[in-house]
Amino acid sequence: MEAIILAGGLGTRLRSRLNDRPKAMALIESRPFLEILFDRLIRSKCDRIILSVGHLRDIIMRHFGSSYRGVPIEYVIEEAPLGTGGAIRLCLPHAFGLDVVVLNGDTFLDTDYQAIFAAHLAEMAVLTMAVTPVPDVSRYGGVILNEGRIAAFSEKGSQGPGWINSGVYVLRRDFPWPDHLQPRFSFEQEVLQPYRLEIQPFLCEGFFLDIGIPEDLDRAQVELKGR
Repeated sequence: MEAIILAGGLGTRLRSRLNDRPKAMALIESRPFLEILFDRLIRSKCDRIILSVGHLRDIIMRHFGSSYRGVPIEYVIEEAPLGTGGAIRLCLPHAFGLDVVVLNGDTFLDTDYQAIFAAHLAEMAVLTMAVTPVPDVSRYGGVILNEGRIAAFSEKGSQGPGWINSGVYVLRRDFPWPDHLQPRFSFEQEVLQPYRLEIQPFLCEGFFLDIGIPEDLDRAQVELKGR
């Protein structure tokens, strides 16, 4: 199992808290957040990590070098911001296997990534998305499920408990990208929205945290302790 991690974001909303670090290297109890993601992947028997980097990438590359705890790391450089979709599309050809796990470098999901990967293979899916329940979907937008399929996505601002996209996927390396896409594009808006009926959902009720705003970065100092 290989994993692509998107770690090229600018971290605009956290800039005052990052002290010239990329967002994925935000310190959680003196440890870079990426180390927590790497450890979780390794517990799920991840064999290789492909790291999409851009903004302040030298800090990430110097810290980890070519491997972490014996797991090889390959860096794929975004010379200009490509959005989530452009970054995934740039990284996929670097995978060795036919299918690869993809996750955001600023979100934590306490799950067995190997289980998501296995379910994807068992269903012979082209795209699997892990969905997770939260008390309030307003910040993220919701995922509406119907008989085990994704019926729709609700817009950000909708309130109340529900399922959300956790930002964890499994994709085929030869994923059929729409022809109209530009080099920079949003995976969520320009791929997931129109392809929602073809997405295989994987329901995951593990702990979820997005560190993208200062309040949740503060939560991470407590809630990711020991993870």
